[in-house]
Amino acid sequence: MNAPESVTDKLDLTKHHGAGNDFLVLVDPDGRWPVDAELARALCDRRFGVGADGVIRVLDGGDRADLAMELRNADGSEAEMSGNGMRCLAQAAVGSGLVRPPAFTVWTPAGVRTVDYRPGEQAGAAEASVDMGKPALGPDQPPEPAGQKARLVDMGNPHLVVLVADPGDVAVAELGERLQLRHAGGLNVEFIAVGRQRDAITLRVWERGVGETQACGTGSAAAAAAARSWGLVGDSVDVHNPGGTLHVDLGNDGARLSGPVRKVADLVVGVAELLGGARP
Repeated sequence: MNAPESVTDKLDLTKHHGAGNDFLVLVDPDGRWPVDAELARALCDRRFGVGADGVIRVLDGGDRADLAMELRNADGSEAEMSGNGMRCLAQAAVGSGLVRPPAFTVWTPAGVRTVDYRPGEQAGAAEASVDMGKPALGPDQPPEPAGQKARLVDMGNPHLVVLVADPGDVAVAELGERLQLRHAGGLNVEFIAVGRQRDAITLRVWERGVGETQACGTGSAAAAAAARSWGLVGDSVDVHNPGGTLHVDLGNDGARLSGPVRKVADLVVGVAELLGGARP
């Protein structure tokens, strides 16, 4: 791996979550601390490491935006975009003084995104909304196992949204992995059902490179877009993830994701110790 340039070989990280979708954030405006696949896997390991769904590196945005985001999934693979991760990045960047609320821009491999950020009244709590870009609806797919409808949606990263009777009855880990392997490069799979309230859906998600997670921001936006295309919801949708509710507004210019973000901890991680005790 590319070792940090620190004399002490230690990383200063913060941990955050958006509706239970948790990330380790490394604020690195000078670009001194590269995070490769090996380091990301070791950090995200919930038994041998710190534990998270992904690692976010916050860089200076240069002439592209105020900030730039690099994201690695728990398996070390690179990801294009994360709505929950973007809100975690925002909290870390504001907390470190890199940017000031209420609004700033972030470059991602999926494009430049705008974040609106509002600190909460409780310590460590905030609310943030993220411009998610315009959902690109693909064609309906043949009904998948246990599904009534299925549709591909591109949110800058790929999704397959599957309408089911009850997401709680779906073997997400087994079926999600099987479905994503049918697509070159893999994708994220959302299993959704219409909620009891109007313009609401329930969701469980299998994320490429991670597995089942408590919430998914891009997945919530993709699910809302697919559900609207099927005439199940309107333009303003509450998406009930296992870890909490995210709100998606679907406008002519694209989708906007809103929800809570919480800081969990400040962490100092010794890289040598971490990698020395990594999973065999």
